[in-house]
Amino acid sequence: MAATNPSGPVTGNSVTFNKNVLPIFQKHCQGCHRPGEVAPMSLLTYRDARPWAKAIKAAVATRRMPPWFVDLEWSAESQYGRFSNDRRLTDAEIGTLVAWADQGAPEGLKKDAPPELRFQNGWNIQPDVVVELPKPVSIPATGTIHYKFILVKTQFPADMWIEAAEMRPGNPRVLHHGKVWVRPPGSHWMKRATPGEAYEDETQPEVMGQNRVAEGNEILGKFNPGLGAQRFDIDGAAKFVPKGSDLVFELHYTAAGEPATDVSKLGLVLAKHPPAARYVYLTGPSAYDLVIPPGDRNAEVVSEATVRADVKLAYVQPHMHLRGKDYELRLISPAGVSETVFKGKFDFAWQLGYDFAKPIPLPAGTRVVGISHFDNSANNRFNPDPSKEVRWGDQNWEEMSQAFLGVVMDVSTPPGSVLRLSEPSLWPLGKFWPTLGLRSR
Repeated sequence: MAATNPSGPVTGNSVTFNKNVLPIFQKHCQGCHRPGEVAPMSLLTYRDARPWAKAIKAAVATRRMPPWFVDLEWSAESQYGRFSNDRRLTDAEIGTLVAWADQGAPEGLKKDAPPELRFQNGWNIQPDVVVELPKPVSIPATGTIHYKFILVKTQFPADMWIEAAEMRPGNPRVLHHGKVWVRPPGSHWMKRATPGEAYEDETQPEVMGQNRVAEGNEILGKFNPGLGAQRFDIDGAAKFVPKGSDLVFELHYTAAGEPATDVSKLGLVLAKHPPAARYVYLTGPSAYDLVIPPGDRNAEVVSEATVRADVKLAYVQPHMHLRGKDYELRLISPAGVSETVFKGKFDFAWQLGYDFAKPIPLPAGTRVVGISHFDNSANNRFNPDPSKEVRWGDQNWEEMSQAFLGVVMDVSTPPGSVLRLSEPSLWPLGKFWPTLGLRSR
């Protein structure tokens, strides 16, 4: 008979898929490991999972899976190092999966299996509203593909408060990441665009116009590899979609070696009650002036933005490209006290967001500082070209250093007034900068 320990793994000779392993997969893995999702194999059934038993053992024993990139030493010591969406397996769960693989990965009795999880048409949420691209987007087999922007006319008949959103790619083989923006009445962004047609900033600036947060344009939902659905009901908050708004799909496609099409969509869960506060996505500190030297194994880039209204920080999602190594977010209070509120590695294949277990107050005058490091050397097997100096750009062979922030604010606070880039993000382009050393001068 198997022995059990409330704080340890199942042991003995009867660790089975149905009784012991499937509940762990349902809790931690099936959100990504199922057909149509970003993970390479399904873990819905025993037949799906059994061939991968040894690989699962290796991945969980080394904590490569589930992906979670927070610096654990910093997390253990910091008051800010707890996140409500922490994906890590417990030591007991890891022990159970290892024991299952070591014992030959038995299936066990059907009656021991928990009820299967139901994914409503693939959604991780149960959407009340679904908005889909009106026609397929054609993706070429090869070549550079600029970001595509598609206006979708919705003209919602009433104001809406949203407690959760999920953007789903129609074709995850070609959509690397994307966003869906609210374009409220009165916004001039893409006012000349034909609904349903794809446009580009690079080739059609006269149609695109300027995407201005001050006009009320705001990210409503996002898709990144491994990100999943996003929730906004923190501290009783919700996202706001004004009556008459349209949506703009921002889509970053990559060629897959053969022609393809995509019809992405967005699902929304409506708030059940009037919100106590408003949840807003803001583009945080951004190093538009970054310059990364060729061959540098640990190039540092620092950026900064200043908070101009009292808000709370609920979420952070670092964003870099193929040379990105790690990211740190610091807050410098109006009194000059500096604290690190996020620190972790970056993985371009799994672009995660992190929900703070408790939102962090950001009084007006707080400076938000992003510190990132890049490997532009030949040692980085993902590096497109270690001989090249790298600057800011949308394409994967260029780089970015920024963070998307989820903030909770008073419903009367205009989102466009909350955050402004500040030094060193306002410096002119130089040789190799900006760095912390230069910032402190």
